[in-house]
Amino acid sequence: MTERFSVTYRIFAASAEEAEQRAQGIALEQTVEIPRDVVPAGYVEDTILGQIEEILPEGEAAGSSLTWAAKISYSPDSAGPDLPQFLNVVFGNSSIQKGIKVIGVELCPVLAAHHAGARHGIGGIRALCARDGGGLVAPVIKPMGLTTAELARTVERVTEAGADIIKEDHGLANQPTAPIRERIPRLVEAVARGNARRQSAGDKSKGLFFPNLNGSIRNLVDDAWFAKESGADGVLIIPGLQGFDAISILARDPEFGLPVMAHPSFLGPFVLSIDTGFTHAVMFGTLMRIAGADISIFPNFGGRFGFTQKECSEIAAACRSDAGPGHPILPSPGGGMVVSRMPELMQIYGEDCVYLLGGGLLRYGDRIGDGVREMRATLQP
Repeated sequence: MTERFSVTYRIFAASAEEAEQRAQGIALEQTVEIPRDVVPAGYVEDTILGQIEEILPEGEAAGSSLTWAAKISYSPDSAGPDLPQFLNVVFGNSSIQKGIKVIGVELCPVLAAHHAGARHGIGGIRALCARDGGGLVAPVIKPMGLTTAELARTVERVTEAGADIIKEDHGLANQPTAPIRERIPRLVEAVARGNARRQSAGDKSKGLFFPNLNGSIRNLVDDAWFAKESGADGVLIIPGLQGFDAISILARDPEFGLPVMAHPSFLGPFVLSIDTGFTHAVMFGTLMRIAGADISIFPNFGGRFGFTQKECSEIAAACRSDAGPGHPILPSPGGGMVVSRMPELMQIYGEDCVYLLGGGLLRYGDRIGDGVREMRATLQP
């Protein structure tokens, strides 16, 4: 048999017979999208049509409904080389139906070559910021409405204090108070000043600046290259708004070469339902890796979002699994975090993690550097 990729779906069904019928429907819907009796014999039926590999009972969920794990394989020919069509085969029309949730995606060698994953991954990011061990400190530069000069002051302070990744907030776009083409070069300069001072004090590490590219998709590549040529060290992309291919386009371009950080904005509805969408681990771990993200941001448990500790741990495991796809990448929990939680979170996520902190650091005011230093002390191995 030709190498095939597979998707495992959680199917909500009252019996094995119903689960089988629903799985057959998915296999048709995700490929030929025609009734089974008119599927053309030969190549279409034998290769293109989704094939049910196994259906296993899972147990009780959502009241009295049984759940089943149905593994369906697909030909790489159905997906072709491009990420949007691959995602369309994974969960296109079936995503509009209730009682189906994607719980696993496994690439075949053909698609693994097309979607090689992160260019840098954990090891590459650590090398770029010269931080061999310990959790990575990532202050979030915010809020929208501040001028470029005001944002630059915060950037310079957190960089000098030892931040590893200086990430713009996902809400900083092209607002009149800090237009992107004005903002990025000024913040790059602020990072450079902060890095120079910390290195003159004997710190050999380097803070990396990731501007947010939240403009129109038609400007994405130009904005990315503007950021690179201005001296940025990476970029932040929001795949829920711009598409997963926005990550892939940049990650697969060897001339661009900068690491990509993915933000979860707009992706909540894909994971929050018990019986539709994707598991948290697939969305923020597997799919981000397939797209080519080096760092995947997700809402941490215990903050203002509703993710559980188990869901967050599963995301982190999917990001860092040696099983792929591609290089292991860095999970990045954030959202309502405070410095005092760092010891607890370090116990849960460990060293290979980017710890985001926004409003919790801003509470330090002019002493924001002290907050970064406290984080650094806590996240050391």
